[in-house]
Amino acid sequence: MKRVFFLNRYFFPDHSATSQILSQLAFGLAETGWKVHIVTSQQLYDDPNARLAAQEIIHGVVVHRIAGTQFGRTALLGRAIDYLSFYVAAWRLLLATADRGDILVPMTDPPLLSIIGMRVARRRRAHLVNWLQDIYPEIAAVLNVPMIKGPVASLLSSVRNASLKAADANVVVGERMAETLRTLGVASDHISVIPNWCDDEQITPVAIADNPLRKQMQLENKFVVGYSGNLGRAHEFETLLAAAERLKNNPHIVFLFIGAGYHTDALTRSVNARGLTDRFRFLPYQHNDVLKYSLSIPDIHWISLKPEVEGLIVPSKFYGIAAAGRPIIAITAKDGEIARLVKAENCGVIVEPGDSNALADAIIHLSTDAKATAEMGWRARAMLDAKFTRRRAFARWKDVLERIE
Repeated sequence: MKRVFFLNRYFFPDHSATSQILSQLAFGLAETGWKVHIVTSQQLYDDPNARLAAQEIIHGVVVHRIAGTQFGRTALLGRAIDYLSFYVAAWRLLLATADRGDILVPMTDPPLLSIIGMRVARRRRAHLVNWLQDIYPEIAAVLNVPMIKGPVASLLSSVRNASLKAADANVVVGERMAETLRTLGVASDHISVIPNWCDDEQITPVAIADNPLRKQMQLENKFVVGYSGNLGRAHEFETLLAAAERLKNNPHIVFLFIGAGYHTDALTRSVNARGLTDRFRFLPYQHNDVLKYSLSIPDIHWISLKPEVEGLIVPSKFYGIAAAGRPIIAITAKDGEIARLVKAENCGVIVEPGDSNALADAIIHLSTDAKATAEMGWRARAMLDAKFTRRRAFARWKDVLERIE
């Protein structure tokens, strides 16, 4: 059986979203006999100073952790230097390790790893399968990341497009992303849609009355509107904040934020400035062992995505919410990836960004109709069981890899 090399900056025991997805897939493939290698950094997402073991075998997976600079994610220049050091170290390791017929699977952290994958694949006569969690540099340009615009963005896009067209397959995480790749000139038969997943066997619905975390937080008699995960550049919180301000005199409704991200500090400052401190609770990321309980604290969850990044990224937190059997408020474009699913499965509410009145009305309605809220949650879990289980995703990944000759 061929060897498969995954490239991503983070891997187990890191808890970031791409690390968890990759780690679960890698361990799952290894269990079925695949020879799996990981090329990753020695860092943790929230600790750039970490120095994990340079090489080890975890659950049958060979992990190669390459050394690099450690400036972290706070400054763009430092992050760019970290990216460059990762590219150089990954290039050297793969040239020394990969053989003819191996399969290289670069992800998108750091961005543009597909270019490294393409060049190594050509040199070593290996196969290339790109796994796109986002589409860069377009997403950086849309979000106004400094220096990623004009000629620079065009040059990066041109080289990136060559790496997509050179691949044996390109795996994207949503239908809108597949549409974007087709507009870039990638042939449909070289695009596979495999949505992300969660550990749907561990994360199961927990009744409000049976949730120890909810009791611990003294939220038994509240209607909890939750957010769980990364609040990054692609997300917005102004719509939710304005709705919360409208609802601030309703002590029955509480907003719970669990996670971190680029916008978290701004959200916290805005909550304080608007006098909403008693309406919001903030918690850090929760350990995987209690994820089924933390995701089940809220009565409903909200997800946001700026309309301009539709087709470039898909919020993976959607699957954990569905696994917990909770309704989803999608603060997104009405034709967006998540909005399409919420509408088709009737498992939540769609609110366009900026329409805080509609959001407040939806929260009020759901907070006073326990039956409708519960039914939406049941439909969310039924949708996951039918279409988005981890077993189903693993089977589709095996199919993609086994078809490569």
